[in-house]
Amino acid sequence: MKVIVFGATGMVGQGALRECLLAADVDEVLVVTRAPTGVTHPKLREVRHGDFTDFAGVDFAGYDACFFCLGVSSVGMSEADYRRITYDFTLAAARRMAEQRPGMVFVYVSGAGTDTDGRQMWARVKGQTEDAVAALDLRVYAFRPGFIRPEHGARSKVRLYNVMYTALSPLSWLLVRFVPGIATSTSQLGRAMLEVARTTPPRRVWTSRDIAAAEVNHYPS
Repeated sequence: MKVIVFGATGMVGQGALRECLLAADVDEVLVVTRAPTGVTHPKLREVRHGDFTDFAGVDFAGYDACFFCLGVSSVGMSEADYRRITYDFTLAAARRMAEQRPGMVFVYVSGAGTDTDGRQMWARVKGQTEDAVAALDLRVYAFRPGFIRPEHGARSKVRLYNVMYTALSPLSWLLVRFVPGIATSTSQLGRAMLEVARTTPPRRVWTSRDIAAAEVNHYPS
């Protein structure tokens, strides 16, 4: 299996990339990024790309799945700026994939509370993004995790979030272990993405509980 990862320098993307590189049935991982991941591995191929609104020059043919983990916090952002990164970047990549590789598995990492008609701006934009991607000729899955526990060195780009994750580390382990309805981990997310790519189940929207309950293969930590 050949997998594309977007957002590999972010916390969720770091977890997804790690699980892909560990998976025995993943032969190649293509990371599309503007900044280097700092990861070296025989399976890994990085493509530096500047304009995330246009992927005309990027070749996605031959890949089986895309794990789209790219995203930003909406705090302090205007709706227009947030929409450009959340909606425009995602649709530009997804449309290119639908043209080159119709039927490809496309896992879009959204968030708990996503709602096209919701009150919160981020929830509406995420919901609109989910709907727009689902309308393309792709096999689309929306992952809506709640709290995410970073594992194996995964770190958020937001310093405040890293402080919070460190402070909550003992509690977050308990939440992931005993309250999967509200919490998951970067490792669980990555493994669940791989399982979806392998089995293409009928469920389109995956909550934290669904992610935790996925029948996944466990690779060495």
